[in-house]
This record gives sequence, structure tokens and C-alpha cells, in this order.
Amino acid sequence: MTGWKIALLAFAVGGMASANATEPKTADTPGAKQEAKRLNELPPIAPAPAGHTDQSGRKEAGRASYYAKKFNNRTMANGRRMNPNSDIAASKTLPLGSVATVTNLENGKTATVKIEDRGPYVNGRVVDLAPKVADQIDLKEKGVAPVVVKPITLPQPNGEVKLGAGAADASPSEIKQAVADTKELTAPHTAEKTAEK
Repeated sequence: MTGWKIALLAFAVGGMASANATEPKTADTPGAKQEAKRLNELPPIAPAPAGHTDQSGRKEAGRASYYAKKFNNRTMANGRRMNPNSDIAASKTLPLGSVATVTNLENGKTATVKIEDRGPYVNGRVVDLAPKVADQIDLKEKGVAPVVVKPITLPQPNGEVKLGAGAADASPSEIKQAVADTKELTAPHTAEKTAEK
């Protein structure tokens, strides 16, 4: 082999190795739970502006609010209707179809939500919760509270599901359910089935 062919081969192999090192670990990949634990140990990211989708899987700190009554039955960003008695939430940055935990930092209460909408469009707020979820974490009395949002699962553009920081604290059955929920929420037929109801 000539020198340039060896250099090209070394470059290609090195490029593949570095690409594999930075590829997200999908939920069924060995080491996915360890990656979730690593993400969970990182400090929370600050609230980001709307229009930026965060695929990192890192936890986010900010304030939570909940949907006002006027939003009941309105169409959400994913095409489904907002049900105040569901476990849905709106996020400016998490991909639609993500499953996450939301922890009220004032009392330590946690709830699991499905990201099905966009918002809240108020600076410093990271999540808007269905009234049922707001009740679960005792948010309704004050209306707004400091929270940490930890994604358990995040849908990837290629259709796979990645584990996030929230998977570090989740049981295997909770992770399995979150993966199933994310797949169901991001399946092409979901919006069609919802429209039929």
C-alpha cells in the first residue's frame, strides 16, 4: 500500500471511531443506562429560548406552570387535543414524544409526563403541565414553582429512542413503558388515530 492510501485508511477508521463515540446510545444499546447516569450527573441546563430542540438528554432547571382552563380540548402541537386529566406537558425544547419526570423543588414531589405540546412562552419557564399533573406535584395552589425536568426518553430523527438523564433513576419497567410511549406518540399513525376519535 502506498503512503497516501494508508493515511486515507487511518483517517477513515479514526473518523468512524470518533463518530461512534459521539453517537447517542439508543434505549436498547448496551451502555445506554450508564450514559443516562452520566447525563444525570451533569448540572442542569438553563431555560432555552423557543425554537431550539434539545436532543442532549440533559436535565433542565426552571419554573413550571400549568394549563389554564381555556386550553381544555384545544389542539396541541402534536395534533392531539389537550385533556386536563392526562399526563401531558408542553416544553419549548424537548422533542415532541419525549417522556420526562418533573420534580417540584419546593416539596420534592415528582410526576412523569409526555411532551405533546410547545410552550410555555414565558421567560424562565421550562414546562407547562396538565392540571392533573400540577395536582400531583402540588403546583396548582401557587400556580408556578421551581422544577427540574429530566427526560427519560427522547425520540431521535431516525426513529430510534434515546435515554436521557431521567432514565438514571427509572426502573427497567418505567424505562420500557417510556420507550413504548415515545414510540406510540411519534408513530406516523398516531395523529390519524387521534383524529378518528
